[in-house]
Amino acid sequence: MFFLSYIEGFGKYISMLLSIFSKPEKISMYWRETVRQMYDIGVGSFGIIAIVSVFIGAVTAVQFSYKLIEISIIPMWWMGGMVRDSMILELAPTITALLLAGKIGSNIATELGTMRITEQIDAMDIMGVNTTSFLVGPKIAGGVLIVPSLVILAMILGTIGGMYAGEMGGFYSTDEYIFGIQDDFRSHYVTVMFVKSIVFPFLITSISCYKGFYVKGGALELGKASTEAVVMSSIAVVIANFLIAFIML
Repeated sequence: MFFLSYIEGFGKYISMLLSIFSKPEKISMYWRETVRQMYDIGVGSFGIIAIVSVFIGAVTAVQFSYKLIEISIIPMWWMGGMVRDSMILELAPTITALLLAGKIGSNIATELGTMRITEQIDAMDIMGVNTTSFLVGPKIAGGVLIVPSLVILAMILGTIGGMYAGEMGGFYSTDEYIFGIQDDFRSHYVTVMFVKSIVFPFLITSISCYKGFYVKGGALELGKASTEAVVMSSIAVVIANFLIAFIML
């Protein structure tokens, strides 16, 4: 019974995604809504991502530095490359995605769920509006377009945080750290980061839209849908993270 419900839910999810690609009634309306979503996701999440990224990079640098100090034969300038690769491959895209899953995932599910239980979506359907395309499409497009810039920001700030943390702790100098950042740089890692920064927001926004768009009941069910959106988005991000790393690395 549970298996059948999951199959049905997955079918509705795919159907929702397919209906997004229908021809819009008025492209300018969709574009304005997409820009609004980009602003809400990008500007609204800038502060928390900036703060978390700086300290994630700093913690990474400090923890690795203590280990390298114990192994005296390894030069400390290696820390630049270790923090750089950690931020590019894992910390910047994954931490950003998990933060966004908790922040925008809940907001999207609550927004659409409120429209559903107050029958606003039903009213738009009666008016002939393609509600899936108009309400869901711009949210997914906005997330996919703006999140890569947030991931780049997280990578840069995390790397800077590692530089200052190491200098404050006396582990290495700024020149050593910068030399390590420049050493043995692999552009393929950046490609992996960009793939993650596109796949992750797509999963977060689409799953959150699905949970909110098809919610049934009242305030209690809306709260459960919002929670499920965050949980399922986070699980999807973790699984996708493994698959992308397994395939591309």
